[in-house]
Amino acid sequence: MKIIILGAGQVGRSVAASLSGEANDITVVDRDPQLLQLLQERLDLRTVTGYAAHPEVLIEAGIENADLILAVTNSDETNMIACHLAHTLFRTPTRLARVRDPNYLAYPELFSPKAIPIDYIVSPERLVALFIFHLIEQPGCLQILDFFDGQAQLVAVRTTAGSPMVGRSLLVLPSRVPDAECRVVAIFRRGQVIMPEGATLIEVNDEIFFLAASLDIPRFVGAFHQSQAPYRQVIIAGGGNIGTQLAERIVANHQVTIIERDAARYHYLAETLKEGIVVLRGDAGDADLLQRQDIANTDVFCALTNDEEANILSATLAKRLGVRKTIAIVNSPSYVDLVQDTTIDIAVSPAQVTIGALLTHIRRGDVEAVYSLRRGAAEAIEITVHGDSHSSRVIGRPIAKLALPPGVSIGAISRQGQFIFPHHDSHIEPEDRVVLFLADKRQITAVERLFDVTFSFL
Repeated sequence: MKIIILGAGQVGRSVAASLSGEANDITVVDRDPQLLQLLQERLDLRTVTGYAAHPEVLIEAGIENADLILAVTNSDETNMIACHLAHTLFRTPTRLARVRDPNYLAYPELFSPKAIPIDYIVSPERLVALFIFHLIEQPGCLQILDFFDGQAQLVAVRTTAGSPMVGRSLLVLPSRVPDAECRVVAIFRRGQVIMPEGATLIEVNDEIFFLAASLDIPRFVGAFHQSQAPYRQVIIAGGGNIGTQLAERIVANHQVTIIERDAARYHYLAETLKEGIVVLRGDAGDADLLQRQDIANTDVFCALTNDEEANILSATLAKRLGVRKTIAIVNSPSYVDLVQDTTIDIAVSPAQVTIGALLTHIRRGDVEAVYSLRRGAAEAIEITVHGDSHSSRVIGRPIAKLALPPGVSIGAISRQGQFIFPHHDSHIEPEDRVVLFLADKRQITAVERLFDVTFSFL
């Protein structure tokens, strides 16, 4: 496909890196020539320097022949105008935009062919708030992702000393969690991927990815990770869009405190947030303030400001003062690698959370969901399979005989609303929804080729 990406920020760069190796013709537009130069040195793509919402700049980027425009600049207004121009002047078939301001998102009727013609809207704040919400709802998990409309979830969990499965093979998992079923799709151990078999032994510090019915997730997490009491007290550093959306999601079942530094924002939050959310004005990096909030008996500290250095420092301080779990927004990939599993339990990259939502609408085929895993190295995809045994390489054939690329596994199937864990002799049928796990996302082209009867851009 010919794809134009507007904005070379963290999200734009991440999407460009993900798509550039997949035989796409990509052009990135940004006002900052230095960002574009760095991008062009790393990736096989074109760049154009200029304002993303100017017709002349879009023409220079090749909008007249583009299949898709992805507007992810830092300005909602620029993104919306660019999509309007792409539709009105150039009839670009598909238009995606990042829109962050809740004042726009509250009026979905704005985004229609007769108003602002955006096909798909991605709100990073909503996605990140939902991502962290899942982590708070299910203690012990590193990542929780929804499939089959929430009927099933893919979970990442790190094993700990003393957990029931450590030192045992996967063959004993059914006896540890009776009357339930899960599929372990990959194990990452000391930086290497292991495609699991029944005889695979579980070790301490294994990062395990498994699929299970959503209602069964807590039981399987308890098998791989020492059981943890539910989280109750949560402190959120930063009352921006992410912090406030998270607070309103969890307040029904948690005691929530927001610490906001800016006076005007503090007053606004105190007047508008749901009842039960405590809002304090102050610096989350102030040890005295945290101790007055009984940080030592707090379950989760979420550092969600726009300043990643401040997030790292405040989360580190909270951990040293005794908080049970720390979650921090960290934008820089090098910082994520540096701080993950230190005093910060989970470092959340908004770009990596967002990229999956974007890829869902960019991947070739009838794709229901895409998630970027392990900082973009792996991927999980849900697709709907069309065709029949004559026109498809996968329909009607035993899974054991499918030419799945290395490191690719089929985790689960949803058939007419029924959730199925396939075995080696299971068959894929027309209209099945299938979850694929790719330990190496570079295999996506081979996966598309395998399912190529249905993989045509919509």
